[in-house]
Amino acid sequence: MQIRNVAIIAHVDHGKTTLVDAFLRQSGIFRANQKVDDRILDSNALEKERGITILAKNVSVQFGDVKINIVDTPGHADFGGEVERILSMVDGALLVVDAVEGPMPQTRFVLHKALQRGLAPIVVVNKCDRPAADPNRVVDDVFDLFVALEATEEQLDFPVFYASALTGTASTELDDLRRDNDETGSILPLLQGVVDFVPEPKVQTAGPLQMMISNLEYNDYVGRIALGRITSGVLQSGQEILLSHSEKTSTRRGKVGQVYTFQGLEMTAVSSMTAGDIAAFSGVDQIEIGETVNQADQPLPLSAISVDQPTLTMVFRVNDGPLAGTDAQYLTSRQLRDRLFREARINVALEVKDTESPDQFRVAGRGELHLSVLIETMRREGYSFCVTKPEPVLQYTDEGILEPYERLHIDVPGDYFGSVMELIGQRKGELQTLNQGGEDRMRAEFLVPARGLIGFASQFLTETRGHGIMHHAFAHYAPWSGTITQRQTGSLVAWEAGTATAYALQTAEERGTLFIGPGTEVYAGMIVGEHSRAGDLDINVARKKQMTNMRAAGSDDLVKLNTPRQLSLEQHLAYLAQDDCLEVTPRALRLRKLLLDRHARERQKKHT
Repeated sequence: MQIRNVAIIAHVDHGKTTLVDAFLRQSGIFRANQKVDDRILDSNALEKERGITILAKNVSVQFGDVKINIVDTPGHADFGGEVERILSMVDGALLVVDAVEGPMPQTRFVLHKALQRGLAPIVVVNKCDRPAADPNRVVDDVFDLFVALEATEEQLDFPVFYASALTGTASTELDDLRRDNDETGSILPLLQGVVDFVPEPKVQTAGPLQMMISNLEYNDYVGRIALGRITSGVLQSGQEILLSHSEKTSTRRGKVGQVYTFQGLEMTAVSSMTAGDIAAFSGVDQIEIGETVNQADQPLPLSAISVDQPTLTMVFRVNDGPLAGTDAQYLTSRQLRDRLFREARINVALEVKDTESPDQFRVAGRGELHLSVLIETMRREGYSFCVTKPEPVLQYTDEGILEPYERLHIDVPGDYFGSVMELIGQRKGELQTLNQGGEDRMRAEFLVPARGLIGFASQFLTETRGHGIMHHAFAHYAPWSGTITQRQTGSLVAWEAGTATAYALQTAEERGTLFIGPGTEVYAGMIVGEHSRAGDLDINVARKKQMTNMRAAGSDDLVKLNTPRQLSLEQHLAYLAQDDCLEVTPRALRLRKLLLDRHARERQKKHT
């Protein structure tokens, strides 16, 4: 049986996952009467909620006598580590580009990685059925991008398919696609293109066993499952193996439990798998991404997977707040450490380090979204902890301090461009290119320090009334750009524990904007709102009317309060100051001061 291994790469929301849906539907994976959700592969709860792919997924389809292994990859730059390690398993790639937007920042990133690995991508111009689609222009822009990324002559001679993943149609001719959309189209020409243009795996079936571990999954019944492509030899159930690493001298022995192959969406148990195929196996609990599976007597490690370094870092610490443990299952330093280091073993773009304190751990990731997804995942698993303000990962050189810069692309209505420019300027952004888009829209590219984009997304959407589009990706390291002031105001801080009352909150509203409402449990040092002026203000939000000299007959029911400001996780992270932290529990997100005692904060302020 012939095999093709292909990855689907693209900028976020350009239609990768929808394209895989079309492959699965039209290749006979599902019954004719079977009800199937859209975006089948986005099975993770966070993926469904956010509408993005976070984790790479493996599926396979049978096309004639050819088995096509397909890997859907994330489209957001923060999850580029998933893309980098997945490309080590494939021999080709489908580069999906929106027929309206054209190449975007992540398009450049994923294409660059594919070209570096020597892959010759197939270009799929998707969403050709959109009213503003301009496929011919997009093909020209893609070609220019290939040239800019120094593609070889072979890579520049890329095949082009025009598609509408939503309607399940694809063709090498744009006129045929438009005609098919009016009738009954088919995605199968693109599968034929994969067979024709993606080379067969270059492997040694008769050689010694070599298999690079590129992904890990977990099953409640069999434990950890390792995934990767077999480069040489045969992998068998019950086989004695040797685990080696190109950057380590030590080796470890293990034994394969069950071997699995991908059939459609399912992993099916088999007795053995041969070189060239993407396989999975159980039985080795401590296996890690980047290790090579060898025969027991032949350590032949493959080159380790190389990924770009993290750009943002924050401290995860044990939750020492008064409400810690009230709604959490895991809250000790040992539990927190085990969970973070377990994540680092499967998330290759994440770095976790111990600190001088046994209760604190430094975690570095690709960006704000990368770290916030980890935080949200852990809280849903029942963990309680605190995190500090995200900071850039700095490089100290003879030329001075360098910080990471992001390439920011925006697409906004012309009426909002001036105010957006001002926002970006406040964050040390520099305009690189500016173009007139359709329908009185402006498209611009900026270079912005990574720390300047923390919390920018929500501000951007507010400023553009939800009509703006923004994307960003890592650009390079450059000299430190100086202080970036993102918030001119201080915080309203509770000075005693209790339950917030409407009477007390009414008084507090005169001082700023509240984050809580009546009935909220508070404690000393908890941030309950934003002060209207610079500097923090300690207030009592648990004061009751009967504790005053007032003798009015009214009740708190007569008090009219504004709706508290509801902050998302990313907005909480953006709000943090240097002396703040965010308390994360399964049921709540609470802003608080690092030092809960106000007298201790005053003493620290005097000494700084």
